[in-house]
Amino acid sequence: MRLIAFDFDGTLSDSEMTVLLAERAGVADEVAEITERAMNDELSYAESLYQRAELLEGLPESDVADAFDEVRIRPGAARLIERLRDEGHHVAILTGGFERGVEAALAREGVEVDTIVANRLPMAGGRLTGDAEGPLIEGTKDHALEDLSDDVGVPLSRTVAVGDGANDLPMLEVAGLSVGFVPKPAVRSTCDAVVASMSRLGKVLEGYRVLPDSS
Repeated sequence: MRLIAFDFDGTLSDSEMTVLLAERAGVADEVAEITERAMNDELSYAESLYQRAELLEGLPESDVADAFDEVRIRPGAARLIERLRDEGHHVAILTGGFERGVEAALAREGVEVDTIVANRLPMAGGRLTGDAEGPLIEGTKDHALEDLSDDVGVPLSRTVAVGDGANDLPMLEVAGLSVGFVPKPAVRSTCDAVVASMSRLGKVLEGYRVLPDSS
């Protein structure tokens, strides 16, 4: 068994949850700029998330629900997750994005993962408070991966991390196999392999004997 840890926004999904929320709050340009700065390691992830959450303050619950309903996983992602779990691997999503959006996207495709580690946007009085909470704001993905590897009994040498942005760097650096999914320039040099589709990721995992050859 291996532990396979995926980032979500920009990796398993081409949706950016904060951007979907920001479109409804009328602050899409401001949020996109903050997101890009964080992904290029120009701004700490925690700082960027708090800034984006503050811009979303007051967004009604109905708009939040509509935004999360638009979150989609990439073509081929559901099948790849199923293949990994069928082979007995523990599949996790470690994301600075939001648990509710991840769960909605997986449910829409009828697929499950073993573990989700994600953040949340608290609400009060039916509106976003402008705050953010969760384990991957101040916490980093290397610690999350290390903790999870201990919990499931898989050594770090048998972990696989897949991500694209600067906040994925910590887990990519400690994983046994690191794969960049269309990674940002600051991330690319850390990766053992780089892919641009879920089908190609499957082939890479076959090459590293994480999955059996499907050809």
